[in-house]
Amino acid sequence: MIDEDSVRERNASLSPHLDERGRRLFAASEAKAAGYGGIAAVSRITGRAASTIGRGLKDLSVPLEEGRVRRRGGGRKPLIEIEPKLLDDLNALVEPAARGDPMSPLRWTSKSLRKLAAELRELGHKISHTLVGELLKRLGFSLQANRKTREGDSHPDRDAQFCYINAQVAAALAENEPVISVDTKKKELVGDFKNAGREWRPEGNPEEVRVHDFLIKELGRAVPYGVYDLAADKGWINVGIDHDTAAFAVATIRRWWQEAGRIRYLTASRLLITADGGGSNGSRVRLWKYELQRLADEIGVTIEVHHFPPGTSKWNKIEHRLFSFVSQNWRAVPLISYQVIVDLIAATTTKTGLEVQCQLDTNTYPKGITISDAEMAALNITRHDFHGEWNYTFTPRSDSAVIA
Repeated sequence: MIDEDSVRERNASLSPHLDERGRRLFAASEAKAAGYGGIAAVSRITGRAASTIGRGLKDLSVPLEEGRVRRRGGGRKPLIEIEPKLLDDLNALVEPAARGDPMSPLRWTSKSLRKLAAELRELGHKISHTLVGELLKRLGFSLQANRKTREGDSHPDRDAQFCYINAQVAAALAENEPVISVDTKKKELVGDFKNAGREWRPEGNPEEVRVHDFLIKELGRAVPYGVYDLAADKGWINVGIDHDTAAFAVATIRRWWQEAGRIRYLTASRLLITADGGGSNGSRVRLWKYELQRLADEIGVTIEVHHFPPGTSKWNKIEHRLFSFVSQNWRAVPLISYQVIVDLIAATTTKTGLEVQCQLDTNTYPKGITISDAEMAALNITRHDFHGEWNYTFTPRSDSAVIA
């Protein structure tokens, strides 16, 4: 006779600690010890199928391969073998929404797993959203976000302008002349607003910020305009509190020259600037040219300007050698005041030696200033033979040049 209470107690105690094979062997050993009628009795007590206990008895006599819990071929067949059309149906559902090259090893879909599972069930397949995810990975799909890579229509002389800029920059650097890359970094709202990125904090204690990003008039908006010195690997950022105008852009270059550039380049005869084709330092902005001529007159140094072609602003050195590291340094930190912004920028460094100086510019730079045709005609500007609208040089006017 089998002691049902003892078997039931042992089963309750051991089952939580055993895998599938261990529970099967336990039931089989109890049935074998009970003798005739043991399989039926143990099946009734433990709830395990008689066929499972029978397989356990075979396992007791013929051990399985090491590391396996079932004999080869055991268990339910994969669903794609039971339903051969499953993969074809899934691929047919995904393909209309697929992105990228169909021959690419990495593709992705905009349909959710649950939506795909529901559509497959309507086609007669018994499938969960979890299995849909596994099958999509098998088909070469993965979840991906958008990536900014398209720059719009490119100018036919885009590459030629790149080569021209590179040649001029290389020549200036070889002559130990200063070469700077300039641009305006993204304007930032001042206040307790969410700042992109994540930073280490005590678990469950994220820094609380405002839900909506609306300008706080009392605090305003920060306008960081930067100068990156290619040879020295040094950055200079002027944080403005007013408008991002050409006057503000050149004022930043002037401050950089007065406080860093002229000290670093005592024998400089020309200053080479690379800039985007638009914004406050755009190639068509009259005020930009007018202010640069004034600067050339003040410092007594020739200023040579080269603009990147339309749609290629990310190629400007300042973007990935200065601004990207500033963004990393202040990630997840609310920019609650101008002083915080200045301190965070000034604390930006890299392993390669980048150092950044930063100052707050409290001056006002009104918009809408117009430069007359007569003022433009008075500029001592020489346009280069190759795309003179992108490449031009200001020579100090002899009657007003002042050596800084």
